[in-house]
Amino acid sequence: MKAVIVPVTPFQQNCTVIWCPDTMKGAVVDPGGEIDRILAAAQQNGVTIEKVLLTHGHLDHCSAARVLADRLSVPLEGPHEEDRFWIDRLKEDCARYGFPETEAFASDRWLIEGDTVTVGNRVLDVYHCPGHTPGHVVFHDREAGIAWVGDVLFRGSVGRSDFPRGDGPTLVRSIVEKLWPLGDETVFIPGHGPYSTFGEERRSNPFVADHVVGG
Repeated sequence: MKAVIVPVTPFQQNCTVIWCPDTMKGAVVDPGGEIDRILAAAQQNGVTIEKVLLTHGHLDHCSAARVLADRLSVPLEGPHEEDRFWIDRLKEDCARYGFPETEAFASDRWLIEGDTVTVGNRVLDVYHCPGHTPGHVVFHDREAGIAWVGDVLFRGSVGRSDFPRGDGPTLVRSIVEKLWPLGDETVFIPGHGPYSTFGEERRSNPFVADHVVGG
């Protein structure tokens, strides 16, 4: 799998254009805004976008998702339906934070634990990882050893759990029980900031390192 990160909006959210190098078919993960920049990145790399993927329903990750999917006439997949309540309040949240006006929408395919999504010839496993939001999902390309984790985990930190229906202990369990088994060598692209590996976070992350959580 190939990927290019396009930080978008004042939140500098890591929207990612990913693609299968065999077919040059791709997907956009978490388009929070600035559609023209996202499409320019896809065009520059010769990628044909065939779907939009969402890790969760916060506005900085999904506010441009339906607009982009409709513009390209492609399906929108994710997150888990437990995040529908966040997407339902999208118009209100966009007004509050100065984002372009965006209407609430429904996903074309709500995802659950154990689902897979395809990008060209590549297959991504779906993991339901609540805690930051109740319907957060993570996408993992086992063959490439890459995971797109949204706001579950960051380099040196973890996602906030003080939003409505967030939960700190649940977030830690999601990381330890769902992400760590994917392997220390797995590179993860977070929703904000630089990428890292699960192994590095197990060694040094002050919130979920092995010596902190007893791993």
